[in-house]
Amino acid sequence: MFIEWRPNRTSDQSLHQQIVDWVKQQITRGEWPVGTKLPSQRSLAESFGVNRSTLITAIDELIADGLLETKMGSGTFVSNNTWNVLVSSKQPDWKNYVRNGLHEPNLKTIQDINQYETDTTIIRLGTGELSPDLLPTKQIEKTLRSTSFDAHSLGYSEPKGDKRLRQCISVYLETKGINASPSSLMVVSGGLQALQLISVGLLQKGSLILHESPSYLNSVHPFQSAGMQLVGLSIQGRESIPTQIKRINGRKKASLFYTVPTFNNPTNTTWTKEERLNLLSLCKKEQIPIIEDDVYSDLWFEKEPPPPLKSLDADGLVLHIGSMSKTLSPGLRIGWIAGPITVIERLADIKMQMDYGSSALSQHLVAEWLANGQYSRHLEWLRHELIDRRDFTLTLLDQYFKGLAEWQIPQGGFYIWLKLCKPIVNPNLFKQAIKENILLNPGYIYEPNNHTHIRLSYSYASKDQLAYGIQTLSKIIRRMV
Repeated sequence: MFIEWRPNRTSDQSLHQQIVDWVKQQITRGEWPVGTKLPSQRSLAESFGVNRSTLITAIDELIADGLLETKMGSGTFVSNNTWNVLVSSKQPDWKNYVRNGLHEPNLKTIQDINQYETDTTIIRLGTGELSPDLLPTKQIEKTLRSTSFDAHSLGYSEPKGDKRLRQCISVYLETKGINASPSSLMVVSGGLQALQLISVGLLQKGSLILHESPSYLNSVHPFQSAGMQLVGLSIQGRESIPTQIKRINGRKKASLFYTVPTFNNPTNTTWTKEERLNLLSLCKKEQIPIIEDDVYSDLWFEKEPPPPLKSLDADGLVLHIGSMSKTLSPGLRIGWIAGPITVIERLADIKMQMDYGSSALSQHLVAEWLANGQYSRHLEWLRHELIDRRDFTLTLLDQYFKGLAEWQIPQGGFYIWLKLCKPIVNPNLFKQAIKENILLNPGYIYEPNNHTHIRLSYSYASKDQLAYGIQTLSKIIRRMV
């Protein structure tokens, strides 16, 4: 439970009374139903910005009023009693509804990460997005100011997305060797929505989904929440993945294979062309479709990566996912799926049932940038900036992490998959880093029982933040080793 409210220190009302009134308000509004567990006293005092004695006075008063109760060894909860009619049997059992919802909850650490990322004072060493300094804000504003809109262009777009944008994406994909007509493309609100659409539009409950492990799929639940079974294939010795696929498929028919073949999230590894061809050959024989998540491939540094799987696919095996979230702006929420027309039409129908299409304004903006060459120019500048940040981060690792960890030099993307020499990557390390105002993405959110890795990102934190964060993290780790 994260609390953003704080008492007003300039108010005539005492701090403890403001806290009492606010908690009562949370309960009477139904925002804290019966049985809600409050954070610890220390955590509440920190959230409210008061000392513990003030907080304890407020809690004691709420307990005396019958609104809260303490359970020995368990904590403080919103109580259910006959005096407090607003929180008695008239309320539905929301805890039961929450418990039984179809969509699986994130790991506690991931929920914490999502909340801490809203704190502007924290150093985000693992965030997988561009720093505000790298967003082309002024250029986007200029594009919007110079563009005229009519009522039609700001209305709902057709099910597959804005036709002009799909034409521009088709031309853009040609530069990657992918032949995808506008009819075989649909616009989505980012890569994650593409996975959600595929999970509910193409697969049956209980379907077997194969993926590389560690994987981004373990930090989100588009397939698990739709009732799918996920099986991770070891990314160590990637050449063995076709063999692993064949072995598993022999026991139970797999429905598809999900991969991020270029600058993988979180490992930042890249499949060679030969490995891609071997994968396609095997999946053709085993009749297993492939989802290619290709959202990082534009972020190459010294040399271009191997061609996308979709460009090598002559048999219609690959559904190709792309996005502007990692290269242009995460807030635009513009991505796409390229695939067989029958599949695209099915997914487009589902998307219309979910949200009536992606933002018309964002679609128009991305189409403009693709059409006038501004996106290509932006990528050239962005690659230069990311290389500079990567090199700076590598220098810091050489300085502070020698003997503590191993890492590879990234050839693109956002990440360094830091492997510690001791298995100490656990919730305690995460909490110790938070105490120092440092936010980490630990390996166990991408792969169960991975206690040796941390996903570092050089794309978000400033150089000053990277310097402080990496040095401080090394001190924390040395204390724990």
